[in-house]
Amino acid sequence: MGKKKIIKQTEEELLKETDKIEAATRKEIKVDAPAKSREGRIYIFSSYNNTIISLTDKAGNLLASASAGRIGFKGARKATPFAASKVAETLSEAAKKIGIEKVEVKVKGVGSGRESAIRSLAARGLDIISIKDVTSIPHNGCRPRKVRRV
Repeated sequence: MGKKKIIKQTEEELLKETDKIEAATRKEIKVDAPAKSREGRIYIFSSYNNTIISLTDKAGNLLASASAGRIGFKGARKATPFAASKVAETLSEAAKKIGIEKVEVKVKGVGSGRESAIRSLAARGLDIISIKDVTSIPHNGCRPRKVRRV
């Protein structure tokens, strides 16, 4: 089969990559409407491939959203806890700009970015009122296949 080549990134490449991610997190997040109250909801959807976080008001109108792919993570790195924490940081900055201080957090999905996103939101100074898991669970599932006869 031959020798395997191990590709190592130099320090310059790593610094460029981290600078690119930092610049993407500093980008202006599209804010749809200013919030009238200081309370809102944050929905965290964490799958095996990506982490998407949305900020809404109490009525459910979308105010801002961010995802790991939009920030600049590609491929398997989108599903990491680090990417989820970066997404939460960008969304918490948007929440501060809008004027939201208290949030209810609703978490959905089975990805690895769930806990790190919540921790990052709390560390950024948002007052978390409640955390609720809204992951859907099948009650009985699909009908099983018929028995194979040989």
